[in-house]
Amino acid sequence: MLKAASILNIPVYATTQNRARLGETCTELLPLLSSAVEHAEKKAFSMWIPDISRHFSSSTPSEIVIVGIESHICVTQTTLDLLKEGHKVYILADGVSSCNKEEVPIALARLRREGAVVTTSESWIYECMGDAGIEEFKQIAGVVKEYNHKTKEVLGSLCKI
Repeated sequence: MLKAASILNIPVYATTQNRARLGETCTELLPLLSSAVEHAEKKAFSMWIPDISRHFSSSTPSEIVIVGIESHICVTQTTLDLLKEGHKVYILADGVSSCNKEEVPIALARLRREGAVVTTSESWIYECMGDAGIEEFKQIAGVVKEYNHKTKEVLGSLCKI
């Protein structure tokens, strides 16, 4: 998703949970997060903290895509906060996880009932593009192809929904 966001010029906002106690964001992702609009540290479980929320209008709802770990904690609390603020929230089922994989389908089902759109990264990317005629299509198709096997693996193991 970070590669696709870069290609499509989609702003990225990231948080790291209590860096001092839990460590840095996954080191493989750090180069891709270098262009993030905001990469804030947090102790709250929700990432809807002032450092992030200040980038969004309270009068104009945004469409926000959520990926992250601990689907039943941080992803859930962030999504509930965003929905309460009136934003449209997409959760990418192949972009969330948990230390306990059985938590994922329970969290996704709850968030779907609360009004979030649960979908997959490939589905959302193509919905976002809308047309194979756009200049970025070939690059995005390459990214989708590059990660296709990993996406299938994740969906097969975590997303029995």
